[in-house]
Amino acid sequence: MSLLEPPAPVPTLGPIVFNLVFDGRPRRIDLSELPCPRLVRPLARELADIGGQDGTVREWSGFHQMVRHLRAFLDFAAAAEPGLADELGLDDLEPELLDAWETKLAAEYGPDSGEPHAALRTVVRLLRLADQTRPDALSIPMQARVGFATRHTFQPRPQPLDAYPLPVFEAIQAAALADVRAIRDRIAAGERLAAGGANPQVEGWARLENVLWHIARHGPLTSEYRQVRPVRSRPGGVGGFNEHLLLTAADLVPFVVLLISQTGLEPECAKGLRANCLVNPARGFVSIAYVKKRARNDSHKTIRVSDGGALHFPGGLIRLALRLTARGRHLTGGDALWTDVRRDGVHTSFGTGGSFGRRITEWATRNGLDTLTDRGGDPVRLDLRRLRKTYKSRRYLQAAGVLDDFTAGHSPQVAAAHYADIDAHRELHEQAIEAGLTQALEVALPPPVVADEHGRPLDTDTPALTSAQVSAAMSEQSDVFLASCTDFYASPFGRTKGTGCPVAIWGCLECSNAVYTTRHLPSLLAFTDFLDAQREDLSEAEWRARYGLAFNRITTAITPKFTTEQIITARLIAEANGQHLSIPAQILEHIT
Repeated sequence: MSLLEPPAPVPTLGPIVFNLVFDGRPRRIDLSELPCPRLVRPLARELADIGGQDGTVREWSGFHQMVRHLRAFLDFAAAAEPGLADELGLDDLEPELLDAWETKLAAEYGPDSGEPHAALRTVVRLLRLADQTRPDALSIPMQARVGFATRHTFQPRPQPLDAYPLPVFEAIQAAALADVRAIRDRIAAGERLAAGGANPQVEGWARLENVLWHIARHGPLTSEYRQVRPVRSRPGGVGGFNEHLLLTAADLVPFVVLLISQTGLEPECAKGLRANCLVNPARGFVSIAYVKKRARNDSHKTIRVSDGGALHFPGGLIRLALRLTARGRHLTGGDALWTDVRRDGVHTSFGTGGSFGRRITEWATRNGLDTLTDRGGDPVRLDLRRLRKTYKSRRYLQAAGVLDDFTAGHSPQVAAAHYADIDAHRELHEQAIEAGLTQALEVALPPPVVADEHGRPLDTDTPALTSAQVSAAMSEQSDVFLASCTDFYASPFGRTKGTGCPVAIWGCLECSNAVYTTRHLPSLLAFTDFLDAQREDLSEAEWRARYGLAFNRITTAITPKFTTEQIITARLIAEANGQHLSIPAQILEHIT
């Protein structure tokens, strides 16, 4: 028996490294150390294609999360098939592997987390793209499996961010406006000093004017100037000189906060404005051109804002920013609106690090904004996204909840779900529902007729009664416990004319035939007391179902039309028989 030939060795796969650019900053992604090299290579290729400034995933935070999900899946796959990890490829994958990973993630994160769904969604997306690139790379069962992310439902989408209370929003806006004015004055004063300075190489570095003269002509001081004695001895050092003529990273916070508060721009869009962002000025307005990277269709957008020579105009605010960053833009050679000076020179602002978020917190604390009270009683935490939400909320309230007047920049579905359906609008929505129900009730039920002792309606909007109706209303023979009836045998609730009224005793409160005079007022007041007493015996829901409409009709549509003197007299008369109301037998039968 001949010996079997040894299997061919698995070819060595090279490093899996690629570079992408996010927000103008290059990023190096190295997946070489991951297990399952035959599997990671096609998935990494698809990942590289969808990331970066030319891909569909343009934010580093979202792309970094996808890399993390891919790493977790490959580690799990290698652990599930330890003996086959080096040879595992796309054609070896089975649906059971994804299902097992889903089970592991669900156990790890719990049922209230959305992380399992997000992780499966990433991997399923990459597998689907890999199968499109290499048709039939996945087995038929696996092709069916990548048609959906997870088999189970995980945490639903979180509630959208709520708007700030308007007093909090106004305090934030006022603090930002005050700081922008201070920055404007600081740099204007620095430029005046620089204009009166001279070359410090000749006249010396001791005078502030000379140092600023040098910065204005040669750029900011860097660490190499720390050895100059006047620079070293001045409080703030190099940075203290530079901030007289250039914006610092801390200065950007009030500018961005104020701009978002005035325009409702997305934070990333406000931070990504270019120097040519103001277009089409006319009649006190100007358009702001910006790029919304997350937009599905056209990412280049504009909004129309007011323009003028003061900082409460968004156009004026951006023009001031253009003026104060012009020197920095000249030094960087770029067209980004925002630049700031650092220890090693001037840079385009807003990288992908977390320093700006930290500066927002520091700015809020410095201005005492963290001492304000948010909804729910918690201290205020400044979030640029909530500033945008509050701007939108204020527009929504100004539009009185009319969605068509509020959806600028959004589809109606997005505007309703993310900007209208928030806690800040709950009172408005409840008022709208109450008003709608009241309006519907008024359409369904005619207003009650309240008449004086001569049968003349007390409400000028109520049509006059006919002589026959007046005669019936004034006759005690037509009384039906709470009112007089103009025609007991012509009830709007009766099936045929000529038959008696079929409704319950207090149903006349909803009837167009009913007329109420001072003669009926004691019964109405006593009946109101009876309805109040029933609250103690019934749940609120049951009480409203039984007596809510009757109580509302009496207290809002009938008794307010009588004078105070008539009410007092009728109540005394109602109390003449004691504290307890003599209830007709029909009512007793109904409630027992």
